Amino acid sequence: MATTTPLDLLVLHTLRCTGHTDLGRLAAATGLPPATVESELLDLAAAGLVVHATGPFASWGLSARGRAADADRIAAELAAAGTGPALTAALDRFLELNPELLDLCTAWQLRGAGGATVVNDHSDPEYDARVLDRFVDLDRRAAVVCEELTAALGRFGRYRPRLALALRRVRAGDLREATDSTTSFHTVWAELHEDLLTTLGIPR
Repeated sequence: MATTTPLDLLVLHTLRCTGHTDLGRLAAATGLPPATVESELLDLAAAGLVVHATGPFASWGLSARGRAADADRIAAELAAAGTGPALTAALDRFLELNPELLDLCTAWQLRGAGGATVVNDHSDPEYDARVLDRFVDLDRRAAVVCEELTAALGRFGRYRPRLALALRRVRAGDLREATDSTTSFHTVWAELHEDLLTTLGIPR
């Protein structure tokens, strides 16, 4: 389902969910061309809703005013859609899967060896394959939740392709895409979790 969320709100809210980040990550997270995201950021900055930090760690982030504006507009969007109950039900199913995701991330980063727990250096492909199979199984069940979310609000449709892409990259040999990059399965999952909570106005 295509999103009906205005582009400026999509960029603003995505920045709310990612935290301070650069243009490239925002473009990937919104699914918009970088030039479009940059144009929206400049307009949002002119309105005092986002700030840009320069230097070696240059990034965009929300101002206090931007955070408040995002909360108001996201709440209004949900109220207009009238899908709060459906989104709440999907959140419940997402939260049932969340502990399993956390366990999988730990299994990907650490493993048992000689009675001790050590950092997984990915030198055992059979171990990694078993953990990755569990990721795939979790993703299959998460896909159902993503469909429910997208039916409730079209902008949630951005997450399913990104989760699937992360797993394809892991299978292709980029092991960071499971848990250790800004485009990893774990990072996208965390953004989805934050999006659900903020959309429903639920504090962490």
